[in-house]
Amino acid sequence: MIQQLTIPTPYAVGDVNAFLVKSDTLSLFDAGPKTPEALKAIKAGLKESGYTLEDIEQVILTHHHPDHSGWADAFPNAELYGHEYNNLWLTRDPDFIQFHDKFYMERFIEQGVPEKALGIVGKMKRAADFMAERPLDHILTEGDEIPGHPGWTTLETLGHAQSHLAFWNPERKELIGGDLLLEKVSSNPLVEPPKGPEYPRPKTMLQYNASLKRLLDLPVEMVYSGHGMPVTGVHDLIEKRLQKQHERAMKVYDMLSVGPQSVFELTVQLFPAAYKRELGLTLSETLGQMDYLLELGKVVQKTDNQGIHRYEQA
Repeated sequence: MIQQLTIPTPYAVGDVNAFLVKSDTLSLFDAGPKTPEALKAIKAGLKESGYTLEDIEQVILTHHHPDHSGWADAFPNAELYGHEYNNLWLTRDPDFIQFHDKFYMERFIEQGVPEKALGIVGKMKRAADFMAERPLDHILTEGDEIPGHPGWTTLETLGHAQSHLAFWNPERKELIGGDLLLEKVSSNPLVEPPKGPEYPRPKTMLQYNASLKRLLDLPVEMVYSGHGMPVTGVHDLIEKRLQKQHERAMKVYDMLSVGPQSVFELTVQLFPAAYKRELGLTLSETLGQMDYLLELGKVVQKTDNQGIHRYEQA
């Protein structure tokens, strides 16, 4: 049994999905944002199937983002599973939080963000207000079986988040996919800090593309996704999404015909209104396209005397 619970969020993305899965164990995959409205919806969805918060034996996170992890601490009898990266947020690890701010400050300076806009760094932790506050009981890694759910295994599918996992059942040809593949929109490969300063910046667009391409090698017929309805026609949709992403990257490439530009300068042109509201998201998108073009050998990156990375056609 797989039952979708639709949960309201305070975010522009709208509702988020959690999935109640009954096998040898009763598990909930994802847990909505930590708002009263979300908890009410979770309780109502469970009641519809004859369950309460106390009946859930496992909560399994696809990733740490607040719309998916918020009420992971609402189930008194549940063990919590997920990627190790979740713990950095679920425990509010102080070393990581300090590194988090330093990471974004350095990235924004490299991207040419004006000094007056650098104050956004201090606001980027607000998402933690809607996250659970309890550590994982068990860490899941690539290939791990899901306890109590024979046939379901873990796939590490980084890109949209540095904690992102999906869960695959080859017999059913179904995937519980989190935000890996959504019905109506393409997920943003968000630039996030690595686990610590000793690791390089994750190239999230390249990670995300690789995670999508993994699904092309699997006979997936249904993806239970984090937003919207379950996805069918999976391979065709992935091919279309990858092609659209390539086309967006080539549009950015053409913008470089006038000479070297920074990520911020390109972002202002690509998202003339949205960058003012969602600077972090739009910078992530643009930086991802530059990583992609660098990987193709289409552009070169140079650093000016202010420490700003500028990109030009190769």
